[in-house]
Amino acid sequence: MAWLVDPEKELDFDKFTWVKDSGLDLILVGGSGSTSQNFERVVQSLKKISGTIPICIFPGSHLQLSGKADAILFMSLISGRNPEFLISHQVQAASEVESLGLEVLPTGYILVNDGELLSVHSSSQTLPLSNEDFEFVKSTALAGKFLGMRFFYLDAGSGAATPVSKKVISEVKVAVKCPLIVGGGLTSSERVKTAFEAGADLIVLGNSIEKDPGFLAEVLHLKSVFNLSLNVN
Repeated sequence: MAWLVDPEKELDFDKFTWVKDSGLDLILVGGSGSTSQNFERVVQSLKKISGTIPICIFPGSHLQLSGKADAILFMSLISGRNPEFLISHQVQAASEVESLGLEVLPTGYILVNDGELLSVHSSSQTLPLSNEDFEFVKSTALAGKFLGMRFFYLDAGSGAATPVSKKVISEVKVAVKCPLIVGGGLTSSERVKTAFEAGADLIVLGNSIEKDPGFLAEVLHLKSVFNLSLNVN
């Protein structure tokens, strides 16, 4: 289970000291904004409250980098055709990522939902793939795998009314046989359970954790029960 923190939000991290004992697997920091303003400060603040939970950068652009993080999802937005997010930001970031010594996780990033246009689509100037067209989503993920990507992130977008569909998750998981991250629109335990059952390896939550820490406890318990059913710790 991962918590996604938007560095452009004004969060009072003193209210999140419970995070280190929460049972989270990962904290992601970044977002669709391209600014580097406050990014380093936010990463430092997260390190103070995270305990042993790794901090991983979820970059909105080449400007969102920090040597204080543990790793980076080195992503290409393969669901779109905007060269800025397919390769340009990655080229601009590569040398600094190497010099910072971050663990690099080559990730195919795929935006998919029921047709909603959200902030991530506006900032990336791309359209989401459709939950209905699961074959195309699967082909997109396979293309990423054949290009050498080792992780995949299916994202309905922050604030999405509906999440990535069960069919899309299962089709992509079977096809790529790689660690699969799923986020966006996972606002209930039932939706989280459905995503896990479909094949998600890591669920990403954002606003829901910040608004209701009790929801995190609920879904972490759900994850534990699900792992027990699979004989996974």
